[in-house]
Amino acid sequence: MSTQPQCGSTVADGAGSQVPALLVLADFGDLWYLAKLSSVGSISEEETCEKLKGLIQRQVQMCKRNLEVMDSVRRGAQLAIEECQYQFRNRRWNCSTLDTLPVFGKVVTQGTREAAFVYAISSAGVAFAVTRACSSGELDKCGCDRTVQGGSPQGFQWSGCSDNIAYGVAFSQSFVDIRERSKGASSNRALMNLHNNEAGRKAILNNMRVECKCHGVSGSCEFKTCWKAMPPFRKVGNILKEKFDGATEVEQSEIGSTKVLVPKNSQFKPHTDEDLVYLDSSPDFCDHDLKNGVLGTSGRQCNKTSKAIDGCELMCCGRGFHTDEVEVVERCSCKFHWCCSVKCKPCHRVVEIHTCR
Repeated sequence: MSTQPQCGSTVADGAGSQVPALLVLADFGDLWYLAKLSSVGSISEEETCEKLKGLIQRQVQMCKRNLEVMDSVRRGAQLAIEECQYQFRNRRWNCSTLDTLPVFGKVVTQGTREAAFVYAISSAGVAFAVTRACSSGELDKCGCDRTVQGGSPQGFQWSGCSDNIAYGVAFSQSFVDIRERSKGASSNRALMNLHNNEAGRKAILNNMRVECKCHGVSGSCEFKTCWKAMPPFRKVGNILKEKFDGATEVEQSEIGSTKVLVPKNSQFKPHTDEDLVYLDSSPDFCDHDLKNGVLGTSGRQCNKTSKAIDGCELMCCGRGFHTDEVEVVERCSCKFHWCCSVKCKPCHRVVEIHTCR
């Protein structure tokens, strides 16, 4: 199987000193580099913003004005990379990262549907983490959403702490999108990135849910208080993975003086704000090509009985696979003992592991 590089803690600046490696945004895919650096300390000084690689000046200024939010940005990147690797765990491209910049090589510098997913899940991760920090009281600049209050047409009372998704989305738009907008957002790729950034945030916004708590004697629900909450990030990932599977190939067109993206195939219906769009076809990801950030599928585990993309025929690109028998130890015959523990016996069994040639 392909392995994930180990995270470091610092990188050297131009003078050779060690500075936190954060918010490396030469392109948005480089935001993922900070997710690999989990041991970096908190960003608490303005001078740190000046040393962060890849930021344009307007992002540096935002960093200085929002020091307390930057750790949430990092958590959002970590959340996004974990979700990407979960969603693509059974595909040829499994969201593996490199120790170099950009962390995905050319996988995200090209306008592929994989890049579309990376941008969408990353912008969603930043919005999600910043919103969660607001609701948990970590940030002085924001708190719960106080616009959600009073009675509802359904008869319940708005109360509790509603997630301040408006602040999280606004921060993500301001910080994440600023690089594309500073270029005038007129190139094909800038339009693609901005669209997919927004689609990622829409996956949260359009799936906010209402959570409630009942109040009354002996557990009755004489009345209830409710609040608005974000969906679990796993649901956001599931939604965006579905959008990835149905992504629309687009090209640039002009409506009056405005440049827009339209489906390359005129037979396809126009995409919505929630859909992912891409410009370039993806490679097959079969062969090792480190220059382009493709690790290939040699050594990856596959499912011998599956006919889907995780099956050995497709995962291994027709190269065949090795089969090895390994012994695994599992817990079995578990019993509850008063009070309060569960004791199990170790059980040994032999299983077949299939890996691509």
